[in-house]
Amino acid sequence: MNRRTLTRTALLAAFAIATVGWTHAALGPPWVSIEYPPSPYDTTTRDAFLLVHAFHHGTPMDFPVSGTAEGIVKGERRSVKLDFAKTSRTGVYALRKKWQSDGTWTLVIGVTQGAGEGNTVSAIVDLAANGAVAQVRVPTSQRDGWAIPQRVSMQEVEAALRIRAGASVAGR
Repeated sequence: MNRRTLTRTALLAAFAIATVGWTHAALGPPWVSIEYPPSPYDTTTRDAFLLVHAFHHGTPMDFPVSGTAEGIVKGERRSVKLDFAKTSRTGVYALRKKWQSDGTWTLVIGVTQGAGEGNTVSAIVDLAANGAVAQVRVPTSQRDGWAIPQRVSMQEVEAALRIRAGASVAGR
């Protein structure tokens, strides 16, 4: 290789490394928010239980959304896969109810941006005894002034669900 080709190759390699590093840092994690109750005036959300908003920073994004309804009904553990439908708005998905009305339920909803560690954010939605949304949490930690999504384990969901189900039985 001559000197000119070697210099050009070195510059292109340095640019590629810098670009990949910048792109990864600029991406950051996705974000999720829950809208409840949804508007009955939009035909794509009319019969939805709640809406899931997927974001990258403040920009709505059509990222994949998935989740499960985790419940305890009459002392038995239940898990129901959730289906999300696109709505008329970018990054907004409608969730229609597929779980039973009785029992204690928590919805675990995830938004994923690409592959790899730290590219999923989860919303934990606890339902009240009357079936309404009681609480929404997005587990995070703080890093450099930013809320960074934390992994949610099914063991944590299970433990919290059992505590809520026990409190529900004790409160009767």
